[in-house]
Amino acid sequence: MIYYTPAVTYALIVANILVSGYALYGDRNFVNQFAFNVGAVVKGEQHYRVITSGFLHADLFHLIFNMVTLYFFGPPIEGALGKLGFIVLYFGSMIASGITSAIVHRRNPGYSAIGASGAVSGVVLSFCVFEPLQPIYFFMLPIGIPALLYGFIFIVISARQMGDGSRIAHEGHLGGAVAGVILTILMRPDAITRFFG
Repeated sequence: MIYYTPAVTYALIVANILVSGYALYGDRNFVNQFAFNVGAVVKGEQHYRVITSGFLHADLFHLIFNMVTLYFFGPPIEGALGKLGFIVLYFGSMIASGITSAIVHRRNPGYSAIGASGAVSGVVLSFCVFEPLQPIYFFMLPIGIPALLYGFIFIVISARQMGDGSRIAHEGHLGGAVAGVILTILMRPDAITRFFG
């Protein structure tokens, strides 16, 4: 991979901090206006919520977790895909996350979700495509999990826990992750051929 100043990654982190900070500590109603909501998106045709919800977070921990993950995984992927490619990956994964959530919760117009997790999941799974054997350390475990195995486990768990009634949008994570893999392969098919070559 090519490493360079990851301007897009840093800009996305700053944007998330500013927007989420305003929503958390300035105007709590801001969340209701711009969160992903099935009824508002599907029936109200407020499609912008698919994007705006990705810059909102439920609390400070939610924000920090997503931004720290983006901070570590974003730069190498931005270096590999270039600025435009990284933008396509990030927002493509975000949109796929919203579409997946809308499909899974189509009979529940009151369902809402916020967070950059769908987009960040796409970035992490893109890393797994480029660096399948690179160890990923999970929840402070001293032994790293190969990225390829981590990606597989992430997708399986997300798929199995969809619609489990928890506050975690597993279906959004799944949609973003799968989109991250597909978009990466479409933009850089050599990532796959290099691994098997």
